[in-house]
Amino acid sequence: MEKLMMYLSYPFVRYALIVGVLIALCSSLLGVTLVLKRFSFIGDGLSHVAFGAMAIASVLQFTNRMLLVLPITVISAILLLRSGQNTKIKGDAAIAMISVGALAFGYLLMNIFSTSSNLSGDVCSTLFGSTSILTLTPGEVWLCVVLSAAVVFIFIFFYNKIFAVTFDEDFSKATGTRADAYNLMIAVVIAVIIVLAMNLVGSLLISALVIFPALSAMRVLNNFRAVTVCSAVLSVICAFSGIVVSILAGTPVGSTIVAVDAAAFIVCCIAGALKGGR
Repeated sequence: MEKLMMYLSYPFVRYALIVGVLIALCSSLLGVTLVLKRFSFIGDGLSHVAFGAMAIASVLQFTNRMLLVLPITVISAILLLRSGQNTKIKGDAAIAMISVGALAFGYLLMNIFSTSSNLSGDVCSTLFGSTSILTLTPGEVWLCVVLSAAVVFIFIFFYNKIFAVTFDEDFSKATGTRADAYNLMIAVVIAVIIVLAMNLVGSLLISALVIFPALSAMRVLNNFRAVTVCSAVLSVICAFSGIVVSILAGTPVGSTIVAVDAAAFIVCCIAGALKGGR
């Protein structure tokens, strides 16, 4: 505890905790919807798009890469949704196509126009998250706070519409709900969350933050609201615990958070089995 309190006295540690908790909260809120709509891998696809955009920003030597990465990822979310609704290109095929193409294009650009002497280190840092929590700046923290507040507000304000679109999209359309618009809103919000999470967990591990808490909560609960609340609580606890463990043990932040999420999933599976047995 003394060692932990000493680390918490440093601003960069507090920055990592704040950003990690906020990203985990936002990811878990929409994670339940994505899992139930069989669209879990949209996070994986958009994270690869964000990696490709990050490579372009690096080649162009942007001082603020967010200005390029965020618009490209949001536009890709819109295109992914549109192509997924096309009968000729199913949703999973569209995700695979965009995901693999963006990842390959980004790595190709980083190799051809490399401006760093440590290309493999840059690629690993972008894919798997920073090995150091010193990378977060006060500006990035405030941006994360503002966008996270917007995500939580959107989810609470449109909760009933999101619930309706999640469970019966056809019936929602029949009752006058603009299901396509709400699906688009969900995709754009997920794109924002992914861009925010890249600095902390990396592009390859982002989808774990979206999927694991939702699946864990579904092992023990069967009510949409209860699952959503449980998912958010689990995600925040796992993110906080993962960051603390990474600080004390010196392990990569993103990988540690995902490992804690996986452990929580196993515990929830056991708890669900015991609950079903009773």
